[in-house]
Amino acid sequence: MELVLFTNGCPKCKILEERLDEKNIKYEISADPTILKENNLISFPALKVNEKVLSFYEAICFLKEFDFEEVT
Repeated sequence: MELVLFTNGCPKCKILEERLDEKNIKYEISADPTILKENNLISFPALKVNEKVLSFYEAICFLKEFDFEEVT
């Protein structure tokens, strides 16, 4: 599973990063404006899970519901 956190360093971005770290989930961080524009991101943070891009709220719900131990 490929996870990419799109961030601009805002407080919500830091919260989402902390949630990912708490679950020991491996992810990449991207703040490259070109990549952000290519993915039509207009608000931060966003979490790309494989090919789907989740908003902050969707990402928090995803992290609560998904069992990452089954994947690792």
